[in-house]
Amino acid sequence: MIERHPTKEEIAPLLQVFNSFHPVGKGVEQYLLKNMYCCSVTKGQLLVKSGERCDSIYFVKKGVLRGFIEENNKEITTWLTMENEIVAAIGSFLLQVPTPENMQAVEDCELMGIKFANLDRLYLQHPSFNIVGRKITELYYVYAENRAYITRLHDAQKKYELFLQFYPHFINRIPLKYIASFLGMTIETLSRVRGKILRCKKKV
Repeated sequence: MIERHPTKEEIAPLLQVFNSFHPVGKGVEQYLLKNMYCCSVTKGQLLVKSGERCDSIYFVKKGVLRGFIEENNKEITTWLTMENEIVAAIGSFLLQVPTPENMQAVEDCELMGIKFANLDRLYLQHPSFNIVGRKITELYYVYAENRAYITRLHDAQKKYELFLQFYPHFINRIPLKYIASFLGMTIETLSRVRGKILRCKKKV
């Protein structure tokens, strides 16, 4: 991957996200301009492979990514993410240990990343940014709880209805095979559920 520092224009959407949690000053902006990097991954490319250490956390400028693990030669999608969201193989990133997950581009993606050491230094040099970090962590913990709730359900229709509720922005962007895998069902079951819901809507 070719890496370069972001411009002020490129970093503006990320600062907007941060400011929605807690105001960040010029010092944080200047730090990020010097310590973040832009990179891109093409559709199907792995950003992080199973067994590697995820040494960066990323802001998605453009595109869709998924996480997946492999079991018995089968890929199991564990999460999905898209523009204006923050993503990493989080256990690997925070603990700096190898990850069991793969991070793959579902579409061509443009990202901005920051290395673990540089993020840690940001927290030390700009203590107010810890508030941003805490609030983002809280939000993504809720996202993780939603994912866990969906995957523990047995009713396929209920699973998909909750997917529509929590992730309506994914419907026209994510291949059905990945949605089915994420929900823990076969693509045939997902197709039946989608057809049933569509028929019910037409009757209303």
